[in-house]
Amino acid sequence: MTYQTEPAYTHGTPQKTGILLVNLGTPDAPTANAVRPYLKQFLGDPRVVEIPKLLWWLILNGIILNVRPKKSAAKYASVWLPEGSPLRVYTERQAKLLKEDLAERTQAPLVVDFAMSYGKPSIPDALRRLKEQNCQRILIAPMFPQYAASSTAPVFDQVFDAMKQMRNVPAVRTIKNFHDDKGYIKALAASINDYWTVHGRPEKLVMSFHGVPQYTLDKGDPYHCECHKTGRLLAEALGLQKEEYAVSFQSRFGRAEWIKPYTTATLVELGRQKTRRVDVVCPGFVGDCLETLEEIAMEGREDFHAAGGGEYHYIPCLNDRADWIHALTDLVMDNLQGWLALPDPVELEQGRLRALSMGAK
Repeated sequence: MTYQTEPAYTHGTPQKTGILLVNLGTPDAPTANAVRPYLKQFLGDPRVVEIPKLLWWLILNGIILNVRPKKSAAKYASVWLPEGSPLRVYTERQAKLLKEDLAERTQAPLVVDFAMSYGKPSIPDALRRLKEQNCQRILIAPMFPQYAASSTAPVFDQVFDAMKQMRNVPAVRTIKNFHDDKGYIKALAASINDYWTVHGRPEKLVMSFHGVPQYTLDKGDPYHCECHKTGRLLAEALGLQKEEYAVSFQSRFGRAEWIKPYTTATLVELGRQKTRRVDVVCPGFVGDCLETLEEIAMEGREDFHAAGGGEYHYIPCLNDRADWIHALTDLVMDNLQGWLALPDPVELEQGRLRALSMGAK
């Protein structure tokens, strides 16, 4: 085993604690050439697609990577922001605002960074940056409220794979989920109520979560249950009756059965029922991305209207709302307990002098 070269260290330097926000990922540009390597990395992860490796390699490299990049690039282009990919833009803003909010809560030496499971900035690169700033403790915070083996677990895989290359491994904590976190639910409810204050209320609120294959639920993945708990808590916070909202699942891929009900089928049925107005929110995402802005906000609207529905509203994700950032800060602080002590300058100087007396440079 050849380990990475450790960053230079000066005795007497205060140890820091790193917080790494991690989201799914994005191509570098809305072009087929940029989408192809991103899809290859994403869909090549056995956590994401659980079918026999050789069969999937043939399908992925022989069909999907030759057909899908151009189509996906066009979709990305339809939602791309002047600053770049929406998911990267919002995740970077969340990291910046979290850093500012933490600085108002504690004087402990903290470093906040962000990374993507697939694409750039990568998790290994972010961990390296944190180590270079003398972060001897790191909190890994996947930005997936509901745990899934296909989203949260790959973050942990990459973190611990990267640490296999390190000689001096930092202490690590992970946030597995926050699907029922009070601050997260409160921020979600506030964002929806704020939207309704301006635009009025719908006849039906659809809470659409990212879909996963049915077999993952059968094999013990808690994702389905956590989505429904989020939906129930959010409905309670909004004061909704059972007939006033629905929980559904989007982004079905391939021919296998996925957890139901499907969002597309739900919107079509509501359209056929001549529902006067439907609002859709995506509580499984804390930042808007291709899935929310194109699949739900655009394609969902088309499906609902084509089936005979009335008004259609997409309610944005939490993104950089102040109440969400405060809730995220609370969540991080809760998980940093015991790591927030201020360095003692006297002890640091004494340690430096002892090290020099023993020949350290």
